[in-house]
Amino acid sequence: MATYLDAILSRHRAEAAADTRSTADLSSRVASLGPARDFRAALAGSGPSVIAEVKRRSPSRGDLHPELDPGRLAQQYAAGGAGCISVLTDREGFGGSPEDLRAVRSAVSLPVLRKDFTVSANDVLDTRLMGADCVLLIVAALDGGELEHYHGLAVEAGLAVLVETHDETEVDRAVAVGADIIGVNQRDLVTFEVDHDRAVRVGGAIPEGVVKVAESGVRGPGDAARLFAAGFQAVLVGESLVTAEDATSAVRSLLAPG
Repeated sequence: MATYLDAILSRHRAEAAADTRSTADLSSRVASLGPARDFRAALAGSGPSVIAEVKRRSPSRGDLHPELDPGRLAQQYAAGGAGCISVLTDREGFGGSPEDLRAVRSAVSLPVLRKDFTVSANDVLDTRLMGADCVLLIVAALDGGELEHYHGLAVEAGLAVLVETHDETEVDRAVAVGADIIGVNQRDLVTFEVDHDRAVRVGGAIPEGVVKVAESGVRGPGDAARLFAAGFQAVLVGESLVTAEDATSAVRSLLAPG
């Protein structure tokens, strides 16, 4: 039986294989862009940070907020004190789009993460061209050569890189390619089930000096406080914010002292 991850990666790799655009041409276009917003610096300050996510649906939960206005939601997140914004651009599984990211980029001055399944060099360059400041690389989705190549290409393109891990072995792979922002996703990408203890358990393997981000499964202030106390500088939160009646207050509550 194919898993969620199998199906998503199969689709993205098929799309990448059918992409006939020249990587050199895309690189040339990227070289003409101005500097990106500093995603890492926005998370590495003296206090905890929230990466607030614009997310219309998920494969496991279905529709969350299909009619959301991405720019307006980003402004509400910013008003609540979010440090960065994450935008899903995967259409089929998450209802997102590059247009959502561009709308967010235009609406706020915060750095923006493109949340998607990056499987090619053109994916990395597209991330920069559509206006994102940070690209997501998922260790479980890439072999060693791909992870190293795409990480290096992203840095050359002026992007920050959030390298997503799920266990200590994947953390080691992230460190080996020079990752300076490492996320621990508490959601198993095979079953899509959440293990609320995973980030605390795996986070201890992330070296000092690397920005640590806990992803998925943050249901409210209690979860966020526990993760900040465990040494994470940031939490990436989607479903609980997208479905909140007051997104601004929901972000603010995650940052309140425990």
